[in-house]
Amino acid sequence: MSPVLSSSKPAGFPIRRRAPLSSASLFPVCPDRSPNTRTLELAPLSGPGSPFSEIVSDIVPFKSGADCPPPAPAACGQPRNSQGFQKDAVVAANDAATDVVPGLAPDGAAPLVGIARLASISPPAPTRRKSEERPEYFLLPVKSILNKCESNRVPFDWTINPYRGCEFACKYCYARYTHEFMELDGLAFEKKIFVKKDAAVLLTREIATKYSFASGHEGAPEHICIGTATDPYQPAEREYGVTRACLEELARHNGLSVSITTKSNLITRDIDVLQEISRRSRLYVDITVTTLRPRLARLLEPRAPRPDLRLGAIRKLRDAGISVGAMASPLVPGITDREGELEALAAAAKEAGAQWIASGVLFLMPSSAKQFLPFLREKFPRLVRQYESWYTHNAYAPEPYRQKVAARLASIKSKLGFTVRPWEQLRQPVAPAPQLSLAW
Repeated sequence: MSPVLSSSKPAGFPIRRRAPLSSASLFPVCPDRSPNTRTLELAPLSGPGSPFSEIVSDIVPFKSGADCPPPAPAACGQPRNSQGFQKDAVVAANDAATDVVPGLAPDGAAPLVGIARLASISPPAPTRRKSEERPEYFLLPVKSILNKCESNRVPFDWTINPYRGCEFACKYCYARYTHEFMELDGLAFEKKIFVKKDAAVLLTREIATKYSFASGHEGAPEHICIGTATDPYQPAEREYGVTRACLEELARHNGLSVSITTKSNLITRDIDVLQEISRRSRLYVDITVTTLRPRLARLLEPRAPRPDLRLGAIRKLRDAGISVGAMASPLVPGITDREGELEALAAAAKEAGAQWIASGVLFLMPSSAKQFLPFLREKFPRLVRQYESWYTHNAYAPEPYRQKVAARLASIKSKLGFTVRPWEQLRQPVAPAPQLSLAW
């Protein structure tokens, strides 16, 4: 069996390997996108009807590091500079360096350490894809797949990211900085995808040696979040199946607590395994839907499935008895915050069967800004001045704006009858911080 797909023999139930979805179902051409349109006109940035005056977010905290999201924002009025953040991130990366297999630095280059050293010796991964637009795939031989998040400000204890890099190429993606740990430019995040080898075999060992079934909050099992830095159901999963292999291993155990975050309807391929995990353990799925407008979604998230396909995935998962909610993150100021837009998205998610909804305002690290700001100048030039004012010296939108977003979302939840995420109920209330997934 391929070292990428290797998995322990499942115990107690048969796993059915399903045929992969066709690429046509994942990346169809949007019929309402005009190839000649370069700019979307938006409402004014101030005054009545301004999208910036009506924005809402559910604030979810994160921890910095190669697999965990970034830290909470500085206090209002106290900007956090990019150098300070990068220093924190490097410390976190160095802390995780013990979980990688040492490699050799390339001839003539400065010595590499940690994940950069490992990436430099990763061989190309075989692929059936022939398109010249495909990314480069590499096999990353790691020592660990279950990564610890030490911060008490996050609602999970462990993360699993089957891949490094993500082909969805979301313009705003916060996780681009993780490629910088490998001495790669953040712009290569969607061009160089690293496939973690022997993930399921490692997970077998680490569930036995690292994971605790009773040391979480109030004796609950520790929570594992899959997909905090890259999407576990990006196109690479259709070829390499690392996520599926990890899920098959989790399905062998009783009493786990697991959540998955994804933008892809490919997750419905694995309903059989998800049902088994749900029968034995606590399982919750977040489907990210940033906008209902397919043309806008294609601009912001070029290779992610259409919004209607994601809503369809919510419906299929719920029909299969899986606990599932919607993630409207990031909320992009001036772009996805129009009056009634978040409300319509929440209503569509509710109709599809979503049990909860969360959202967070855009978070821009320097590595993400290198991609997002040029995109903004080309497609949304009227917003450039406002973004430069907000994000040049601070990764977070101003606190008053985030508070309005939080209030707006709270109203939506109350009106539509959304519940709190089940796995967050296992935690004590924590201080708010913006953004959960895939938005720096």
